[in-house]
Amino acid sequence: MAKKRRKLNKDFEKKIYSSKKNVELVLAKIYDIHDEDIQKEYISAFNGVVYSYEELKEDYEVQGFNDNSEELLTNYKNAFNLFESQFEI
Repeated sequence: MAKKRRKLNKDFEKKIYSSKKNVELVLAKIYDIHDEDIQKEYISAFNGVVYSYEELKEDYEVQGFNDNSEELLTNYKNAFNLFESQFEI
């Protein structure tokens, strides 16, 4: 039986790429914090954002653009916005 091709979406791929860059930027800023306790607190708080991004990326890589894609992107954005509202970076 032939494997079903995943549906691609260039605009969505750009959003995922932008999300990746945002995650990398914030992680770099967190790793630049010299106070170890504060750094651990930020990393712990940012793990939810990283998890949301990884879930978004993994879903797209495995299934392509699907009904769940926009919801995963919204979950990532909400997690990122919540982190930004609670932590100054």
